[in-house]
Amino acid sequence: MAADQGCASARGLARGVARALGSLGFATLHEFPLDNGRRVDIVAISAAGEIIIVEIKTSVADYRADRKWTSYLAFCDRFYFAVPADFPIALLPDDCGLLVADDYGAVITRPAPRQDLHGTRRRAQTLRLAHAAMLRLARLLDPEAEL
Repeated sequence: MAADQGCASARGLARGVARALGSLGFATLHEFPLDNGRRVDIVAISAAGEIIIVEIKTSVADYRADRKWTSYLAFCDRFYFAVPADFPIALLPDDCGLLVADDYGAVITRPAPRQDLHGTRRRAQTLRLAHAAMLRLARLLDPEAEL
């Protein structure tokens, strides 16, 4: 895990979280826009269609300055915070999942409670995820294309 809070970067933690979720069978997208205009740090989907959102917090100041995470809850089955090892986890709400992460991996230290998405929202979210992933892949394969 990261040596100290000051060294943790959101990008590094995102990589560690994506690796950990990938090992659990989830595909991930970083910086995903929701229908409500918010952007989540990581969204993940399993082969069965379970959707997880992860909000990365690198410091106490980062957590205290950002209260928009509650607007993400209606767009996932499970919600997690991902923090570096030295983050004071007592500050985080008990009713959210918790991942302790570094640049190379993450450990689920508190499983997130499941709140099933409504079927209509799940379908819409799954289609948006597929579309965003395909566009990102197309841009990688052909950066000069007009997409």
